[in-house]
Amino acid sequence: MKAFVFPGQGSQYCGMGRDIHDNFPAARSLMEKANELLGYSITDIMFSGSEEELRQTRYTQPAIFLHSMAIATLLGAGDIAMTAGHSLGEYTALCCAGAIGFEDAVRIVSKRGELMQNAGEKNPGTMAAIIGMPDSNLEALLADASAEGVVQAANFNSPGQIVISGAIAAVRKAVELAPSRGARMAKELVVSGAFHSPLMKPAEEELAAALEKIDIRDAAIPVCMNAVAKPVTSASEIRKNLLLQLTSSVLWTQSIEEMVRGGITSFVEIGPQKVLQGLIKRIDKSVGTSGVDTAADIQALG
Repeated sequence: MKAFVFPGQGSQYCGMGRDIHDNFPAARSLMEKANELLGYSITDIMFSGSEEELRQTRYTQPAIFLHSMAIATLLGAGDIAMTAGHSLGEYTALCCAGAIGFEDAVRIVSKRGELMQNAGEKNPGTMAAIIGMPDSNLEALLADASAEGVVQAANFNSPGQIVISGAIAAVRKAVELAPSRGARMAKELVVSGAFHSPLMKPAEEELAAALEKIDIRDAAIPVCMNAVAKPVTSASEIRKNLLLQLTSSVLWTQSIEEMVRGGITSFVEIGPQKVLQGLIKRIDKSVGTSGVDTAADIQALG
């Protein structure tokens, strides 16, 4: 059985999606619709914007969503047994699975990007990757670092690759302590906020209000959701989990393990770059992985 998986923030690159726009009229139409809905040209930022501009959360999120969704629309989801997305990618997974319509998805992804950027400015924080440390050592590391402020696991990306998030002093303390706890590497990331941590709380109320304004339906294809690492189809559960996702950990390792237990043997990453393919291979070497990012990738599928 096959699953589509959708990347999140950090997978963007300058020029993303231009070849798809130029080669496929259906994708072009979808992208132009997004520009219209947003009230500015996200495609200009994707195709010819600077790296700095594209890295702004308010632009990154709709850009990655649109790139992934254009490909998913061209491929169709007829033979897909399950979907999942990493953080922002969860919205794409839900759109692909029929739980959120394209227009509502563009609006909510744009709003989420703005709210997260604003929360990052209001509550400055940071994130760091902890590589090669046994997951069992994480709790003690975070407990010691929390003397400096709020810090928690933001992403369980693959065994031995965890991203932490929180107050700047607390995250830096964890980075400093991590080598003594068995980490091969600990590195602060270039981000505009402490995503998936309590420092995103300022965005929560407004995101809840924005989610109430959009039509969320039961998903036609189960979506393995970040906050619970379980396949979900119920509209009410989807709404609750999307809000929960903002301040809680992305359980990516656990989600992939759950999908494999559910019978998925092949994962196709839909969207920019190959980040998820690498993570999935580290989680379970027995499954097949592939990706579709460019017009050439789509054409190669025949």
